[in-house]
Amino acid sequence: TMYKRILMAYDGSEAGQNALLECKDLMQWTGAALTLVAVMPHHIDFIGAEGGFYDPQITEREKENYKKILEQGLQVLSKAGFAANGEVLVGETISEITNYARKIEADLIVVGHKHLEGWAARWWRGSSSGTLIEHAHCSVLVAITS
Repeated sequence: TMYKRILMAYDGSEAGQNALLECKDLMQWTGAALTLVAVMPHHIDFIGAEGGFYDPQITEREKENYKKILEQGLQVLSKAGFAANGEVLVGETISEITNYARKIEADLIVVGHKHLEGWAARWWRGSSSGTLIEHAHCSVLVAITS
């Protein structure tokens, strides 16, 4: 088969859902293993004029939300008869995705892209670590959704 391991970056958005369905089609003819990842930004919460401090409770609560988003994606797949596993990553979106893809030896990364300002715009514009395509060690499928 052409693709053995597919890494899907998932955010629970409509573009993400549609990319997931597109990924499902891919798996039907490849028999690939699928891993879903949601990337949670790592940030410091600034509270008051004294400056910022790191609040682990806020981070834990946020991570729970990302886990729920991931569960939702995994359910979409399992309803369609596909086994997939998922992981919440924390950090800068593009470097987290590309590093994790290398770690699991993915040969395809799938992302959803909507031709609108908003969620998907961050993949392609001015990311501090450059674009996903430049940093990926493997093929990237951009599922364009209207």
